[in-house]
Amino acid sequence: MRPRLLKPGNRLLVLPALTLVTLGAWAAWLGWDQRHDVQPDGSETGPYEAWQVIGLVLTLLAPVYWAASRRHIADAVLGTTAGLTVAAYYDWSDDASGLFVVGVGMVLVGSLIATTVASTVIAAATRESPDRPRGREEPLRR
Repeated sequence: MRPRLLKPGNRLLVLPALTLVTLGAWAAWLGWDQRHDVQPDGSETGPYEAWQVIGLVLTLLAPVYWAASRRHIADAVLGTTAGLTVAAYYDWSDDASGLFVVGVGMVLVGSLIATTVASTVIAAATRESPDRPRGREEPLRR
């Protein structure tokens, strides 16, 4: 079965939908953990554990795959990047030192690069061959 391309009017929904999905994923994986952990040597870590960030990344692969496989590469990149950047800004903006802006900038650049690479690879891997459209099996020839 060939994926149906969205009608032009529905294409306008992909970017905000991906942004909202990303905001929801951030809230589900990282939004509830706001406490820094104090180690026995007095150093602080956190507030996030590695498994939470890995879970967020793996969760976001599904909507990025969905959009990129339907050739909405720009929407996948911009929606995911915008969602992560807004969520990081909102979550970290209570830092009195102002250094949260550096972290938000790193989230912006990192998510932009990562989703661009992932979307491009996904779109290339799911591209239909002109000889054989995806989802159609050719009969065996003898």
